[in-house]
Amino acid sequence: MSLEAHLTTGTTTVCRCWAVMRRDGVTLGFTDHDRALEFDGIEFRADTGMTAKAFELATGLSVDNGEAMGALSDPAITEEDISAGRYDKAEVFVWLVNWADVADRALQFRGTLGEIVRAGGAFQAELRGLAEPLNQPHGRIYQSRCPTVLGDERNGFDTATPGYFLEADVVSVVNNREVRVVDPGGYAETWFERGIVTVLTGDAAGLTALVKTDASEDGERVLGFIEALSVDLAPGDRIRVVAGYDGSVASSRDKFNNFNNFRGFPHIPREDWLMAYPTQGSINDGGKLT
Repeated sequence: MSLEAHLTTGTTTVCRCWAVMRRDGVTLGFTDHDRALEFDGIEFRADTGMTAKAFELATGLSVDNGEAMGALSDPAITEEDISAGRYDKAEVFVWLVNWADVADRALQFRGTLGEIVRAGGAFQAELRGLAEPLNQPHGRIYQSRCPTVLGDERNGFDTATPGYFLEADVVSVVNNREVRVVDPGGYAETWFERGIVTVLTGDAAGLTALVKTDASEDGERVLGFIEALSVDLAPGDRIRVVAGYDGSVASSRDKFNNFNNFRGFPHIPREDWLMAYPTQGSINDGGKLT
């Protein structure tokens, strides 16, 4: 029996199941049924305390939104993982399922997790539909510096190029905002400033940080982050740091030899020039009217 036919019988055995697929590859399944269900290789657990609060589904280009609520219970969803940003922009799939025959189901919602609010040992998460990206600004912005991120599709630089990244074990940590690693040599001072650090192992694996300062000191590389990591680093954890790109012409051309992919407008007039006006005491290259 199809789900539609089952719903028309008047006596139904349906529940909701939803899967949360994090960007680090972890997939979690939940259901508001009183026992666990399984399909598509995902176990939908009933003992997590997570429930769907509301859904708003619309046709056309309107944005579908909803909310999910739940308790912060280990090992399903932990406060540490939420604080670390592991659920940011995670994909969400929601089905209406006949729990008596899980083959009878219909996908009701697909989107991503938005804002997550935590309070009193619980959380409330915003669900954003597939039309949400239509609310984002598109197009190029006229600015002198390149707006690309090093290694992205527009930038085109291979961040695995030797000499432009460093993988090393953490020697020491200060307030999750400064780490020291053994300096292998060969990197210029401040080479990694504005670069990105990715934690490869340990409790903070998968988290990233932007490098604010980079210096060589007593045979070690000292990296300071713009913001502290939300999960503790520990000596022995392995990190990967990529050379910094400040978006300037000099950096693109001289540091990365990637000027062909420069996406800025270095010759655009600055704001002070745009606001300038002729005065008698200033130099006017265009001459004077008589």
